[in-house]
Amino acid sequence: MKHLTLFFTMVTCLFFTFHSIAQDEPQMSEEHEMSEEHQIKFLIDTLFDGMREGDSAKVASVFHTEINMFTSYTNQEGDNMIKKGSRDLFLKAKGTLHEEIWDEKIWNTKIEIDGGIAQVWTDYAFYVGSEFSHCGVDAFHLIKDNEKGWKIIHLMDTRRKNGCETLTKQP
Repeated sequence: MKHLTLFFTMVTCLFFTFHSIAQDEPQMSEEHEMSEEHQIKFLIDTLFDGMREGDSAKVASVFHTEINMFTSYTNQEGDNMIKKGSRDLFLKAKGTLHEEIWDEKIWNTKIEIDGGIAQVWTDYAFYVGSEFSHCGVDAFHLIKDNEKGWKIIHLMDTRRKNGCETLTKQP
């Protein structure tokens, strides 16, 4: 009888332990799915993780097939310039392994959503290894595909080497 009581006591303890652990884990039912904002933040993080890893498939997975890309910068004469980019060249440059990691750190990220469109505006600093390269703002427009979820359809960034003193305050 002692063994039976000990057995039931252990089973009861194990039950409550597993029950407690299971309640701490997030439930992914329909009503507890990841919020739209978290889905978009995850997508942006996936882009930068893929760039750091040199994983072109991961980088490509966040883009809509019809993505438009532009960069705004000031040339040596002080003129504002706009350069059109391409998905294929971006994937080749960013999604390729490099001798040093290409690391784009972001902060001060703002996400706005209305229905099936969203925009993300974030400050960034770009590093090659531990060496600072440039900073600016990334501006993303996203659309939500019913089958594929959120995808970046427009990406524009500014680039500068000066006026990046906020980098010292960056998390």
